[in-house]
Amino acid sequence: MAVNVDEGNCYVNFNQDYTSLSVGYKNAYSLFGLNDVDQQLELLNSNFGDDICLVERLFSSSLLALVSMNAPRKLKVCHFKKGTEICNYSYSNTIKTVKLNRARLVVCLEESLYIHNIRDMKVVHTIRDTPINSNGICALAADSDNCYLAYPGSAVTGEIQIFDAVNLNAKTMIPAHDSPLAAIAFSLNGVEIASASEKGTVIRVFSVNDGTKLYEFRRGVKRCVSISSLSFSLCNQYLCCSSNTETVHIFKLEKVPIAGERTALTQNQNNVVGHKSDENWMGYLKSTVASYLPYALPTQVTDVLNQGRAFASAMLPISGIKHTCAITTIQKTLRLLVASQNGYMYIYSIPLDGGECQLIKKHDLKNVDQASKEQPIVRQESAPINIA
Repeated sequence: MAVNVDEGNCYVNFNQDYTSLSVGYKNAYSLFGLNDVDQQLELLNSNFGDDICLVERLFSSSLLALVSMNAPRKLKVCHFKKGTEICNYSYSNTIKTVKLNRARLVVCLEESLYIHNIRDMKVVHTIRDTPINSNGICALAADSDNCYLAYPGSAVTGEIQIFDAVNLNAKTMIPAHDSPLAAIAFSLNGVEIASASEKGTVIRVFSVNDGTKLYEFRRGVKRCVSISSLSFSLCNQYLCCSSNTETVHIFKLEKVPIAGERTALTQNQNNVVGHKSDENWMGYLKSTVASYLPYALPTQVTDVLNQGRAFASAMLPISGIKHTCAITTIQKTLRLLVASQNGYMYIYSIPLDGGECQLIKKHDLKNVDQASKEQPIVRQESAPINIA
């Protein structure tokens, strides 16, 4: 049975460790396992009836958080294997985003965030009067030991607020960009955070602990690019980025010497070769010029020269819609997964030496036999809990 999905209206998102894909349709939702996507998708569960606009799964558990178009202010938490509704909460405004880990569930509204204890679903803290966040930009680290919540600290600049969701206190503020934020994402262990602004050209990675900038990458030179997804690989060696263009970029998280550091590196290499290299007047001249070059150029120019470029990239067959990307290991091989709002998922190989990723498989998320896995959700009789 095919589900009903309009072009560009499909909600897609990976779970915290990229073992499953959640898909929300106009009249249903589905969960797919990603153990062998080079060959086929495994349908784990589906349910028909509601127009699902948000569906989030807690790792590989049976816990689902659901929001429908018919009731955009209501959050339902369900156990899909048992087919039961655990609880539901009603909020004062439309739910923009829902994030989960094993300790917390976070609900993001336009001007507030609610932090729930995942064990009993009680609200443990509310962050009110946040800057207007109409796109629901927020991130929750998957690691319960580094259970950090990130959200925009400003509506006019790219300020990232980091909040400790366990100890319930502010951790740090990172002035990441001059323009408003477009996307943020934690590494799996919650130690690093990546960000992109509405300009869509530069991606930065910071230390969550003290806000130090660790990496800076240039996505491209095109303007008016809307970055919709940032994702660290499970091995924390790569960062992928997707936007409304047809290109997905993969950056390698390795330290590249900046201009001033290159001089010292070159001198060390010359010392290894021998003193004759140092005695060569031309070599000496080049080293001298190189050592002064960073100070002769404007800061903006040296910043651009020091930005990393994409290690690899993948070309999608369609642009102009949102794509969600992830890098994971499938059958012991590194793969790039891209799920698109038009209801397709693309699987790419990642070359070891970088370059262009090759398309291996394209899955149609709309035309999967749903009937065998359909599990109706049985509503509980308890009244909804209102969040003012």
